[in-house]
Amino acid sequence: QVQLVESGGGLVQPGGSLRVSCAVSGLPVDEFTMNWFRQAPGKERELVAAIDRLDGSISYANSVKGRFTISRDNAKNTVNLQMNNLKPDDTAIYYCNVYYFTDYWGQGTQVTVSS
Repeated sequence: QVQLVESGGGLVQPGGSLRVSCAVSGLPVDEFTMNWFRQAPGKERELVAAIDRLDGSISYANSVKGRFTISRDNAKNTVNLQMNNLKPDDTAIYYCNVYYFTDYWGQGTQVTVSS
């Protein structure tokens, strides 16, 4: 049974940093493509970052390139998203995702960027 549990969200001022984490059970994070999505109020869910299962290659949405870093900790079986130089437009619920015969999602963690 696959479970994803996000943590680490919160309120931060513009220009600040946050690190959100996704604890995964039921499958090894280094054998699956792991994704971070976000959904802002009134907007569709969008892919923010992904780390590929085959070669570990990483991709980012243009809006977060140079500011966000996705990583995985194989020993802890977690996937992390380090977010720097945060902007008000980054305010959203952040979700961890993996596809294994179906899409699995965590419950999400709220990130609010505001002064």
